[in-house]
Amino acid sequence: MSEIKVNIDGKEITAQSGQTILKIAQENGIEIPALCYVDGVKPYGACGLCTVEVEGNPKLLRACATMASDGMVIKTNTPRVAQSRKIALELLISDHTGDCKGPCSLNCPAGTDCQGYVKLIGEGKFKEAVALVKEKLPLPASIGRVCPHPCEKACRRQLVEEPISIAYLKSFAADEDLKSGDKFMPEVAESTGKTVGIIGGGPAGLTAAYFLSAKGHKVTVYDAMPQMGGMLRYGIPQYRLPKEVLDEEIASISELGAEFKNNVRIGKDITLDEVRSRHDAVLVAIGAWTSSSMRVKGEELDGVYGGIDFLRSVALKNPVAIGEKVAVVGGGNTAMDACRSAVRLGAKEVYIIYRRTEDEMPADKLEIEEAREEGVTFKFLSNPIEFIGENGKVKAAKLQLMELGEPDQGGRRKPVPIEGAFENIELDSVIMAIGQKINISGFEQLELTDRGNIAADLSTFRTSLDGVFAVGDATNRGAGIAIEAIGEANKAADVIDSYLNGNEKGYRKPFVVEKTVTAADLADRAKADRVIMPKRSAEERKHDFDEADLGLSKEAAMKEAQRCLQCGCHDYHDCKLIRYANMYDIAPERFSGDKHNEPIERKLVSIERNQNKCVLCNLCVRVCDEEVGKGILGLVGRGFTTVIKPEFNNPAVIEYCKTCQKCVEACPTGALKSL
Repeated sequence: MSEIKVNIDGKEITAQSGQTILKIAQENGIEIPALCYVDGVKPYGACGLCTVEVEGNPKLLRACATMASDGMVIKTNTPRVAQSRKIALELLISDHTGDCKGPCSLNCPAGTDCQGYVKLIGEGKFKEAVALVKEKLPLPASIGRVCPHPCEKACRRQLVEEPISIAYLKSFAADEDLKSGDKFMPEVAESTGKTVGIIGGGPAGLTAAYFLSAKGHKVTVYDAMPQMGGMLRYGIPQYRLPKEVLDEEIASISELGAEFKNNVRIGKDITLDEVRSRHDAVLVAIGAWTSSSMRVKGEELDGVYGGIDFLRSVALKNPVAIGEKVAVVGGGNTAMDACRSAVRLGAKEVYIIYRRTEDEMPADKLEIEEAREEGVTFKFLSNPIEFIGENGKVKAAKLQLMELGEPDQGGRRKPVPIEGAFENIELDSVIMAIGQKINISGFEQLELTDRGNIAADLSTFRTSLDGVFAVGDATNRGAGIAIEAIGEANKAADVIDSYLNGNEKGYRKPFVVEKTVTAADLADRAKADRVIMPKRSAEERKHDFDEADLGLSKEAAMKEAQRCLQCGCHDYHDCKLIRYANMYDIAPERFSGDKHNEPIERKLVSIERNQNKCVLCNLCVRVCDEEVGKGILGLVGRGFTTVIKPEFNNPAVIEYCKTCQKCVEACPTGALKSL
């Protein structure tokens, strides 16, 4: 062979004659997308992704099948090439049906690989499970205890009987890791010499500190409270989240190199400008620490407390005086925490006042059930219209009785007053757990939304000040659940890292393929009862703040994890199709229409074939024929009905498939799976 010279994207390359453009590019570290090509088989050109432009040729050429010639000038990523690849990908994915990721993972605001770590727990690989969780979430023992688990709401196991106890499994594995004496710690990159100031040591601030420290940046976390943890420490009671557990997880972040500075209030002890002057980037994660007002007559009376303020006083071990008769107004998890804490403080009569029905309460159903077990009385379809006082102290509440009317904007039926229907209840105190908002003091320089929250770009998390980013409850939508703030902080850490490296990239939601599954699709699955978390009895637990849950045994955790249906694609992390799809702004819905709907095939004995994921790149057929020399697979049918089928001539061929597996290795779309 003689040498030739080609130019690819401005790079002069010496290559051998007789090589394709794709081969030369691969040998020189230039990526040209290709699904239907691997070394060892002849070019086929089926996928249409490897198109390039060559000067002097009006047509786009397929790099896998075009031999390079001396002096050729090749461009691999022009707008015309990108558009061609985009259309090819859209056509391929328009008939690619499957789950890139399990619905549990897709419904987790932090994007944790729920399916992955549940599988590892089922195999007894607890440390590996924690390592996988901590790719997205650095506080699994804490969050596993308190998260309202949106992952479980999407779990398809409920189509069989009940969802997997994903949150409990997460905290179980994390607890096992913490007590192992050899806890998981991520690798830390070499120091970048860059510094980041994080204002707020709650779940968002701690998450950002973890990931930015691991990326090699020097992180300092400033917090107004005596200890780090934010609402995890000062808003969630000890019986749900023991602070000893939280302390251990926070210590791990400190061990990565993050520096913690407590009792530092912005605007009082230090200004925002001073923090900015000390660091190359600043992240504001101050949370929402002010209780919302109901604007009800008598709200100013002594004995009327905000839910967040009440829980904070309990966490600081200096609870406000609540007396024996307590009403908690609200229907969320903060209301549940408040009413159950009131019981533990010795209140004899504790009421939940909620203007809708129990079915519409946003609180976790288990929290409602446990509050009821502990003696809390629920007054549904009622709403305070006045707090009645005596000598400046609340002594009763006047309740307007309600009924459900038409649905509101959120789809819930709107409660409307019943004319002339009222109820008075005697009280010693009222706790209003109806929401929370931010205290903007010290951050007045930042642009706010019309709701009074910090305005932060949804992609870059940038604020109106250069180099200042913001996430969590203090931004945009306002207060949410901890896992949402953690998810934002993880993404923001990536953006801040790119900003510090001089190539800022905003967050873009990854494209994934999803499919619809019904109970009928899972009718063949054997039913298996969900493992019940052992708990202290209501009579015992309501008298103290010790943890109510007793924890899962190893055997119970593994048994529960093994109920997982493993919905997501086994090949997601190595799938070329989805990786290329995320390189281009694809819209496959433009080519919506009929899709293949074939049953999963297991005729290959040791290999599972999912025709619905197959894009007919024919790579498996060619590898089996040209590289292995067996020719077991072939195309069957014509046009849209074409599928790939195996054909067995004798038992020896079946046995050969068990050890070969080369077709599985070659498949670029997850259509083949080793059994």
